[in-house]
Amino acid sequence: MALLAQQLSRWFNSVKLSSFIKATQVTKHSARLGKNASAQALLSSDTCFLQWGIKTDRALFSWSSFQSANTTRRKSSTNSTLLPSVSEQPEKIPRLESELPLEELDDLPPLSPLQPVSEEEAIQIAAYSPLPLSSSTLADYVDHSETLQKLVQLGVDLSKIEKHPDVANLLLRLNFEKDIKQILLFLKDLGLEDNQLGPFLTKNYAIFSEDLENLKTRVAYLQSKNFSKTDIACMVKNAPFLLSFSVERLDNRLGFFQKELELSVKKTRDLVVRLPRLLTGSLEPVKENMKVYRLELGFKHNEIQHMVTKIPKMLTANKRKLTETFDYVHNVMNIPHHIIVKFPQVFNTRVFKIKERHLFLAYLGKAQYDPAKPNYVSLDKFVSFPDEVFCKEIAKASVNDFEKFLKTL
Repeated sequence: MALLAQQLSRWFNSVKLSSFIKATQVTKHSARLGKNASAQALLSSDTCFLQWGIKTDRALFSWSSFQSANTTRRKSSTNSTLLPSVSEQPEKIPRLESELPLEELDDLPPLSPLQPVSEEEAIQIAAYSPLPLSSSTLADYVDHSETLQKLVQLGVDLSKIEKHPDVANLLLRLNFEKDIKQILLFLKDLGLEDNQLGPFLTKNYAIFSEDLENLKTRVAYLQSKNFSKTDIACMVKNAPFLLSFSVERLDNRLGFFQKELELSVKKTRDLVVRLPRLLTGSLEPVKENMKVYRLELGFKHNEIQHMVTKIPKMLTANKRKLTETFDYVHNVMNIPHHIIVKFPQVFNTRVFKIKERHLFLAYLGKAQYDPAKPNYVSLDKFVSFPDEVFCKEIAKASVNDFEKFLKTL
């Protein structure tokens, strides 16, 4: 009898512990619904626990009476008592969802960031990459900025823009529809193609900080100077910073070249159309080269005019390259000034290439550049023809002969 009572006591404790564990789990699950829901869940679990205790006391009393009257059939009675009754229905734990009114959900406190979640709940949580407070690259903001996404689609190289923090910060604050779209439409009306917008904006990224009316005013000024729409589009494409210059500055630049070179209005216009960066670059190299042509190389003013209108890059060429080219052509090849003036393309050619071809012609006995003499070599063709044409039409030799000769140098 004492042994049976001890077993029943252990069974009662296990049932009580199981009920307590279930109540604890329900309490943790309901923590997401707030303190009110947790209290109700705990109260519900306590009620369930008391019901289990009442049933256990009744079962214990019934068991003692039955055992004293049927001691001869202890084993069979024990087995039958431990089996659950068919007529007895298991006690159901109330559902928390039905106990908490929906109108009280708005009053629940926010979830704690430290509140544990189940694996199933964690899978359903949508994860978004946080927006960095600061970064050294615009790539971290592309997913969060429609403006940057549109610029990338246009072909803008953000890696070059991000080297300028002020401009990068400006782009992040701009709205594509309000601040950028109107600039793009303006550039397209100006004549830039879709595939030209990306390279243009990569170089002149600061155009988004310009007032649209100021940009239109500068275009109107160029049109007043008889620059055609095609000319303006070509100038803007080749010199992206052109539109960032004020009307006063553009006017001063045009006046400088017209006065310094003593050119007509038409020739001045043709000059800057062919090399529009003359209007946007520094004037110091131009002034320096003008002195070099006149004082060091010995060209006359009208000769300089003729050369720079044919090859505008001569105004911005490297001073050392200019002097080396002239020294070899004039002092080694014995070509006088008036012939060089007729073929200024020679200043656009690498000195090394000029040396190779002249030495090969001298080796063949054909290094004659004076137009007044027979079988002379045109200086223009001498520097402009590719190797195959140069060997066939000027040197009258094969390319293999030319390459073999170069190995001997």
